[in-house]
Amino acid sequence: MRAVIQRVSHASVTIDGSVKSKIGHGLLVLLGCENADTQEDIDWLSKKIANLRIFNDDEGVMNRSLLDVDGEALVVSQFTLWASYKKGNRPSYLRAGSHEITVPLYERFCKAMSEQLGKPVQTGEFGADMKVELLNDGPVTICMDTKDKE
Repeated sequence: MRAVIQRVSHASVTIDGSVKSKIGHGLLVLLGCENADTQEDIDWLSKKIANLRIFNDDEGVMNRSLLDVDGEALVVSQFTLWASYKKGNRPSYLRAGSHEITVPLYERFCKAMSEQLGKPVQTGEFGADMKVELLNDGPVTICMDTKDKE
């Protein structure tokens, strides 16, 4: 499971010209799943993201988590995080999970994030052509891979 986490002032997802989801101060999480991902990956990643200390404290030091600042989260599925670009110029997405496996993984991840935060997370729509808009705060952008925990 791979994630690109961006600290945002605000973010939204628009589908077919209509805003589906939007958040204020918080995190935009772009999530890519592969067939080998498990509940263990979901549990580790959702806890890590909720507790990641990347929000400023009163001294301007990144020392507070999403939980500490009562921020919001927007989780968007993004299979392109599994792009392989080693051969040729057209990326291959063979490692991206199949629809039958990744939809339930994505939904379980969103549920786990909601449980970690104690409130609903906003979502995109799996497989839709989404327009994601954000104002990156910092900018702060962190990439995580559950297969590279150490």
